[in-house]
Amino acid sequence: MTTEQMWLAFGLLGQAFFSARFLVQWIASERARKSVVPVAFWFFSIGGGVLLLIYALYRRDPVFIAGQAFGLVVYMRNLYFIIINGRQVVATD
Repeated sequence: MTTEQMWLAFGLLGQAFFSARFLVQWIASERARKSVVPVAFWFFSIGGGVLLLIYALYRRDPVFIAGQAFGLVVYMRNLYFIIINGRQVVATD
C-alpha cells in the first residue's frame, strides 16, 4: 500500500466515523419516537472531525480545514455543556 493510499484510507475512515453519527442519531430518535441527539452523536462528531481535520491538513485544503476546525469547536462546546449539566437538556416546543 502506498503512502497516498494509506492517507486515502485514513480519510475514508474519518468520513465513515463522522457519518456514523447520523446513524446513531437516527436509531436513538426511532427508539424515542421523537427527534433526539444522543451524547454518542457528539463523540462521533469529534472523532470523525479530528480524523477529517488531520486529513484536510495533509491535503492542505483551506476550505476543508476551516470547515472541520469550526465544526470541532461546536461539537466540543456541546459536549462541554452536556458534561457540566450532568445530563442532556431536551428542547420543548
